Amino acid sequence: MDLNEIIEKLKDILSEEKEGQKVLDRDVALALHIHPQSFACMKSRQKIPYEEILAFCAKRKISANWLFYNQAPESLIDTTNQYCYIRYFSQVHASAGGGAFNDTEACERIKLDAFWVERLGGEKEIKQIEAIAVTGDSMEPTLEDGDLIFIHRQKRQISKGGIFVIQTPHGIFVKRLQERLDGGVDILSDNSLYPTQTLERDGIEVIGRVVGALKNLE
Repeated sequence: MDLNEIIEKLKDILSEEKEGQKVLDRDVALALHIHPQSFACMKSRQKIPYEEILAFCAKRKISANWLFYNQAPESLIDTTNQYCYIRYFSQVHASAGGGAFNDTEACERIKLDAFWVERLGGEKEIKQIEAIAVTGDSMEPTLEDGDLIFIHRQKRQISKGGIFVIQTPHGIFVKRLQERLDGGVDILSDNSLYPTQTLERDGIEVIGRVVGALKNLE
């Protein structure tokens, strides 16, 4: 689904609220609390404003699962009240380098509906999960530029492998990690254009394991 399809769904929702009145892109932008000119640029670039759309859905108890993935089409209303907040570090970008994950000044809160709460392990697990955005192409095709990734802060054991967010002296990165017999750690990218790097275990801080992602459909 691209942004145009999502916009049409948002227009349908707003049209119902306005008792059938015609809804324009400008109306959608204002409903998302985005300046119309900025929204027009997003539309032309197919840049989906996930945070604003999730807030729109949460306010109306609309399933983001339906909006993004066309699931549960029989109802716009998510009858459950099982919503949870997670912290979103909008100014921290994995793979871009620089920044600090514990920078609370860059912390916002986003609201997840029951679909995402369940998908990420339920209410107990969701308390340990935070989100950041991916920058760059080093983890393509698994993770792409602009994807929103969910990080479980308590899952830091790398013995079984997996994708992790790590802090190094050079910045924050999202990579596959693999322990070496000599005690080091191989840092692997899914994109074959990027070579494997090896660091000493005490040279990296494992922030958490990537347990889910919201794809950027650009």
